[in-house]
Amino acid sequence: MDERSGVVQNLRDAGLDDTQIRAFLSAFDRGQTALAIRQLRSYRPALLEEMHRTQRRVDCLDYLTHRLEKEQKGV
Repeated sequence: MDERSGVVQNLRDAGLDDTQIRAFLSAFDRGQTALAIRQLRSYRPALLEEMHRTQRRVDCLDYLTHRLEKEQKGV
C-alpha cells in the first residue's frame, strides 16, 4: 500500500466522508499543510460528540441492567 492510499484509509477509518477526504487531499496536494491540519481538527469535535452520545447510550443500558439485576435479587 502506498502512502497516499494509507492516508485515505486512515481518513475513512476516522469516519470522514468522500467530500471531506477530497477537501483534505486537495489542500495536502497543494502543499497547504496548515489548511489540511485545520480541516482535520475541524472534524474532531463532531467525532467527540458522537463518542459522547454513544457513551450516554451505554450508560443508559448499564443503569437499566443494574436496576433489573437489583430487582431480580429482591434488593
